[in-house]
Amino acid sequence: MPAVHKATVDIYEHQAAEYRARRPPRYRRQARAFARRVLPDTPAVDLGCGPGTYLSDLGPRAIGLDAARAMLDLAHEAAPRAALVQADVEALPFRDRSLGGAWARNTYLHLPRARVPLALARLHWSLAPGAPAEITFDRGGDEGLATGGDFPGRWMSSWEPDQLGDVLLGAGFDVDDLEGVDDLLWARARRARALPDTVAAGMRALVCGLNPSLVAADAGFGYAGATNRFWPAAIEAGLVSRPRDPLHALVADGVGMTDLVKRATVGAGELTADEYRAGAGRVGRLVRWLQPALVLFVGLDGWRAAVDRRARPGLQPGGFGGARAYVMPSTSGRNAHAQQHELVRLRLKFVGLRHDGGSRKLGLGAAGSGRESRPADSHRYPRHARGRGSTACGAADLGATEPGQPSAPRPVALRALLRHTQ
Repeated sequence: MPAVHKATVDIYEHQAAEYRARRPPRYRRQARAFARRVLPDTPAVDLGCGPGTYLSDLGPRAIGLDAARAMLDLAHEAAPRAALVQADVEALPFRDRSLGGAWARNTYLHLPRARVPLALARLHWSLAPGAPAEITFDRGGDEGLATGGDFPGRWMSSWEPDQLGDVLLGAGFDVDDLEGVDDLLWARARRARALPDTVAAGMRALVCGLNPSLVAADAGFGYAGATNRFWPAAIEAGLVSRPRDPLHALVADGVGMTDLVKRATVGAGELTADEYRAGAGRVGRLVRWLQPALVLFVGLDGWRAAVDRRARPGLQPGGFGGARAYVMPSTSGRNAHAQQHELVRLRLKFVGLRHDGGSRKLGLGAAGSGRESRPADSHRYPRHARGRGSTACGAADLGATEPGQPSAPRPVALRALLRHTQ
């Protein structure tokens, strides 16, 4: 766990009872309204549930997740039948598409801003398509250790609406509403049939595709088509060290991934010039914020539609978002005239960014290793492994079923939702 985050968790471990006394639930009406939007027959999770004061509003299948065990002890008092998990939002322990909704009241504000996109990507993977997410953030543009207030020493970050909207869209969410409520930004979104960005500060390269195909969106990683040559070319060129695994590419190889347009389609021909231009604006803001050493655009047509209609493959003279920009042909099997050896020749070995066996330090820590790679011949979703530091706290673990209490029906079979233990 990062030192900054650990300091915040330690405060909650030692001051859980005081926090419960000072923070009565103010938004129970909103929690109950959210519960009505949760997908049927699937559990909702309260991320950073704290003392559990919203769990009873989220329905009988609610799961409470918190990094502080002391908070989970209080949550058990508040909701004795709720399933509880001690885990980090940067390493969610749930299987892909296992959750029907996510409620996060002032949880992601305890992460450094540059770590929020990947944390939201993990949430995207855990949610079923169409599942609602309701997340609150502090409004502003600052971050750091809070020196004032009743619980000083916690890490706090805040966002302006436009940048937060970009981050949510990049994480694969359709944003229904992003409004100011009291001193908060309240985001109401749905998990889209799309791919989340896998990005962080300090990337040696950011790969930007045109948009995900439906096959890729359903597989959970880009360039997933059987005839797409991206991953073989990326391996041969030394860009990444493991195929079909964008999380490993980021954490181990320092290579992030995004798309100009987040909307998944059968083919890129369904996209409009306006979508390309809007997407280029979002990706440009992302590049200026996270400052990768280079942006690799996969798909000349999209670059021409969004940036320079006369562009040719290779390094672009004006760069992009303050970074070097390299444009290469599409790796889709439909682009048959671009052979794999040509794609490799155009790769980063000609711009000085070959993988040298050591990853660029991204500061992701142990939270970066919670998702296993897919088998190369698999065409379904990646199998998750338990996130490091995650503990399942079901009925038996926290004594939710006491002698003399009815033991059925159980609200949720928690262990069936968790990823396999490594």
